[in-house]
Amino acid sequence: MSSNASLLLITVVALILSAHAADPDITSDFIVPPGTTLNADFFTFRGFRGSLMGKPREGSFLVTKASKVEFPALDGQSVSLAVLQFPPRGLNPPHTHPRSAELLMVLQGTLKVGFVDSNNKLYTQLLYKGDVFVFPKGLVHFQANVDLTYPAVAISAFGSANAGTVSLPKTLFGSGIYQWFGSGIHQWILAQSFKTDVGTTKKLVAANSA
Repeated sequence: MSSNASLLLITVVALILSAHAADPDITSDFIVPPGTTLNADFFTFRGFRGSLMGKPREGSFLVTKASKVEFPALDGQSVSLAVLQFPPRGLNPPHTHPRSAELLMVLQGTLKVGFVDSNNKLYTQLLYKGDVFVFPKGLVHFQANVDLTYPAVAISAFGSANAGTVSLPKTLFGSGIYQWFGSGIHQWILAQSFKTDVGTTKKLVAANSA
C-alpha cells in the first residue's frame, strides 16, 4: 500500500471514529419509542422537582439524571441534564464523561471543582452560587463541597443524550474479584501501578466492591 493510500485510510478511520464518538444525527424531528402516546407529556421531565429542594441524605452525594434513559424524548437531541446534590463535605469522586463536555452551574452553596488535562496539569476553582465551569470532554474531573455546614446543589448540562460516566475508583478497584482469570484487574498490577502494596489494594477493592 502506498504512503498516500495509507494516509487516506488513516484519515477515513479517524473520521469514522470521531463520528461514532458523538450522538448520531437523526432524520426526523424526534424519536418516539414504540407504544408511546405522543403529546406534550412526552417532552416533559419532572424528575428534578425533589432534587432542587432540600438536601440529600446526610453523608451521601446524590445525582439525578435526565438522559435519554430517564427522559426518552432526549434520544437523538444531543442534550441532557443532571442535578448534583452535595451534603457538607460531600464529594463526586474523579470520573470522566467519554461522550461529552460538562457545563456545571452552582445553584446553592459553594463547590471546589477541578480537572486534569492530557499534559497532567490540574485546573481547580472554588465556585459560588451562579458561577459556571466547563469540564472538557473525556478529561478526569471532580466536584466537592468543602463546606462543613451547608449543602450545595449544582446543575450540569451535556452535549449528548447519554454522556456516560466512568468513575475511576469504581472502575479500577470495583470491577470484581482480582484473580488471574477473574473479571477484575489483578491485585499486584494495581499495587505496582499505584506504588503501594497488595494489602492496601485489597482494602480499596473491598471498599469499592460493596
